[in-house]
Formats: sequence, C-alpha cells, structure tokens
Amino acid sequence: MKVKTILVSQPEPKVENSPYFDLQEKQKVKVDFRPFIHVEGVSSKDIRQQKVDLSKITAIILTSRNSVDHFFRVADEMRFKVPDSMKYFCQSEAVAYYLQKYVVYRKRKIYVGKRTFADLIPLFKKYKEESFLLPTTDKVKPIIPETLDELGVKWKQATFYKTVISDLSDLSDVTYDILVFFSPSGIESLFHNFPDFKQNETRIAVFGNTTVKAVKEKGLRVDISAPTPETPSMTMALQKYIDSVNKGK
Repeated sequence: MKVKTILVSQPEPKVENSPYFDLQEKQKVKVDFRPFIHVEGVSSKDIRQQKVDLSKITAIILTSRNSVDHFFRVADEMRFKVPDSMKYFCQSEAVAYYLQKYVVYRKRKIYVGKRTFADLIPLFKKYKEESFLLPTTDKVKPIIPETLDELGVKWKQATFYKTVISDLSDLSDVTYDILVFFSPSGIESLFHNFPDFKQNETRIAVFGNTTVKAVKEKGLRVDISAPTPETPSMTMALQKYIDSVNKGK
C-alpha cells in the first residue's frame, strides 16, 4: 500500500531545514507531529520532600535539556542563587551548549562527555570529592545510578520532572499510513489512549532496539526500523521505505 500520511510521535521540529520537511516535499506525503508523551515539572515542595538541599551540592549532572531546564526552574522557585563555583557535568555537547541559556559559558566550570553517560566516567573519577546532584525524570536508565554507585562518588538523585502520557482522544477517528515511535513510552501512550488499537494496514516505524521490543511485546508488527548501517536516521529509513512502496505513484 502506498504511503500518503505519516504521524510522528514527537513535537514538530522548530528548525526550518528539518529532514522531515524535506521528506514531505520530496515524497509528496503529509507529515503530522504530535507528542505522545510530554514532560511536567515537579514542584519545589515535592523536591524538598526528597530531601534535596541545593546549598550542599557542588556539582550537577545534566543528561538532557529537560534536566537543565528543570534544575534552573527549581533553583528559581527555591530562590536559590546558583553559585559561580558550581560544576556542570554534561552528557553531551548538545546539553552543554543548551546550558548557555542559563549561564555564561566561559565563566563556568563545565565538563562534557562525548555522547553516552559512560563517557563521563573519567571526569567523575577526576572529581571524586564533589557532591553531585542528578536531577532526572521519574524514568531513569539503570546504568546511570549503577555507574555512580560503582564509582563510589557522593551523589544524590532527585526527580525534578516526570514523563506523562498525553491525551490523544482527538485522534480517535484519524488514521495514518505510518506511525513513528522513538521510545517504549510512546507505545505505552498509544495503548493507554487506544486500548483496542489494531494495526491492520498501518505501518509502524520505530527507532532503537528498546522501542522495537516494546512494539513486539504488544503483538504489533515492525515495518520500518532505524538506525541501521544503511539508514542511520529515521527520516532516511522512511525515505527508503516510501521509495519502495510508492513507485508508480
């Protein structure tokens, strides 16, 4: 079956040169964006109940843009002036770059990993005497606390924001040729909103092995997957698939 419509379970890209827009124009398909999950901040009162004392913290571990936003939101709500001496350990360059939204980059002590959390290990070993805070979501990859425990550093984890299922009830009568997912949480949201969902002719595109697993556990069929050596991005995987099924369109 030819592809005419695609629903991507993420917010619409804010950049004009997104490859999704190129895909839409080149393939003459309609691409809609709708986040199946969203992030909500935890109140400063709830964080105090987690026994977080920001004045005792000397270093912050930032794993995502959300962790950056919500750390500074909470600090502001608590009327805590983040000292210039605070150290920031950022999982990637993208996170470190985003940190500039809140601090003057060149005047702060910022340490950056390459991409994964494991890339920060040499830095944690070098600064073992710091008192670390890990502001996170309520769904944390086990490798993060396991790594910090194994290193024997002084650290505290606190939930600063939560991943929440979005209300998709307005999509109940809408069908798409392809649904695109990037996390198990997206699949969870699909079945929370539509418990009787049947795949039928709908194609499902997934990014990452954990998402593939979540789809299959629900008895659904994976039609398009990324990353692969040939298609390292989701848009490339979609492009290849549409090329193959829309021939003669």
